[in-house]
Amino acid sequence: MASADLREELNCSICLNVFTNPVMLRCGHNFCMNCIKEVLDSQERSGTYSCPECREHFLEQPALHINITLRNIAEHFSVVPEGEVGGISCTYCIHSPVPAAKSCVQCEASLCVDHLRVHVKSPEHVLIEPTSSLDTRKCPAHKRILEYYCYKDSACICVSCRLTGNHKEHDVGPLKEASTNKLAMLMKDLQVLSSKKKESEIQIQGLQDHKTKVEQSAADITKRMANFFKKIKRKLDVLEQTVLSEVTRQKEEISLVVSNLLHHLQLENDSLSKKILHFQTLCSETDPLIILQDQETFQGNPGKGAQPYGGNLDEGLISFSLVKGVTHIMSQIQQGICLQTQSEILLNKGTAGNSVIVSKDMKMASFVSGEQNWAPLTSNQFHNNQVLSDTNFSLGRHYWEVKTSKTGNLRIGMAYPSIIRRGDSSLFGHNKKSWCLCRFNSEYFMLHAGKQIQIPFQESSQNFGVYLDYEAGRLSFYALCDPIKHLHTFTVTFTEPLHAAISVYNGFVKIGS
Repeated sequence: MASADLREELNCSICLNVFTNPVMLRCGHNFCMNCIKEVLDSQERSGTYSCPECREHFLEQPALHINITLRNIAEHFSVVPEGEVGGISCTYCIHSPVPAAKSCVQCEASLCVDHLRVHVKSPEHVLIEPTSSLDTRKCPAHKRILEYYCYKDSACICVSCRLTGNHKEHDVGPLKEASTNKLAMLMKDLQVLSSKKKESEIQIQGLQDHKTKVEQSAADITKRMANFFKKIKRKLDVLEQTVLSEVTRQKEEISLVVSNLLHHLQLENDSLSKKILHFQTLCSETDPLIILQDQETFQGNPGKGAQPYGGNLDEGLISFSLVKGVTHIMSQIQQGICLQTQSEILLNKGTAGNSVIVSKDMKMASFVSGEQNWAPLTSNQFHNNQVLSDTNFSLGRHYWEVKTSKTGNLRIGMAYPSIIRRGDSSLFGHNKKSWCLCRFNSEYFMLHAGKQIQIPFQESSQNFGVYLDYEAGRLSFYALCDPIKHLHTFTVTFTEPLHAAISVYNGFVKIGS
């Protein structure tokens, strides 16, 4: 009601519509600017001006003052068309639209606050939030209120449907009760969905963190490798300058010797030319006295051999300098990569089971059928066909390669020295103290703590590489085919030194490519 009264106050008394750009006269009344201008223009001919509302007279055309506050209020009300103030209007307020507070399903009417106070209060008169589509709340067949829910057909029905209609023998319950049950189910579903969403968010965060970590790691490695190659290039540049300087030194040294020889020979050649000329002149002389009195004689040694040319470049010394420099650079490169050389990884014969033969150089393990005539197994030996390396790693980055037989089952990996030596759980990959690549019946998979990870690798490769970054906790396996294929990486916080671990059946595994 109050809203309708307020709207009446916002109507211009001239055009009877909501104010448009309202202005105020000195008497205090407001009008649309265009409306009052037309009225004042029509009064100008008579020379008398008056307010259309209160008829107050003015001696001259009154000034028009824009009423900003009233304009803002009028613009707000003009946005909502008449009859739609507050959304749904009260059905019983026929003189002006008043916002409805509730809608009655039984009466098919919407009620404002005042009419709601006097409305019938009974279970049949169901009150809902204001709506203009009350027909959807009634049964289309019987035009009665939907009060029940059929669980069999999942449909809302009226009392007639329940008693005499198609749902007579069905499982039916009050609409409120069905709604409460569904809400309870929805709450459970909501909890499950919320839990899954939380898990999903954790996984997303984990993946984002992993992505960031990988990107940071890639950036660090890229920076480190760029610096590493810059150092190599600088060392190669220094070596190039050293070798070329040696070539230049030898060239200049030989050139100096040759130049001195040339100068000496040139002087000697000039002296010989003078002697030849003198002797030629003397030979043409006919006076015996002149010939005999000439004291010029040739003091040279006609039998003396040719002078040496000053020697050649010492290519052996140049090559030696180059090889020495390259060897030094290669040594520094290896130190920079921080990889353990393969030659330093040797097998520990004392850990090998009786069905494994370790070669004399301690680099190859081969399978033999039947136990050998050895002494009883020691506490350090495996009861099966396994062997550990004597070398262990407790820090740094290390890389080693193996060459395997083309057929046969095998396991290649790393293990703690505390791994047990007896029972099925002593097998590499079947406990928490070993990690390995397994080839079984030409299929490949990774093993750790008894968990198997299938590797989609079908190529027949006999060469594999193992890379360990102890501090970072990464143990990676590669197939050394063309191109090299990454098989799997274990991420672990290592707590003990690691030994190379080899298991072989009907074949061999050799350390080194």
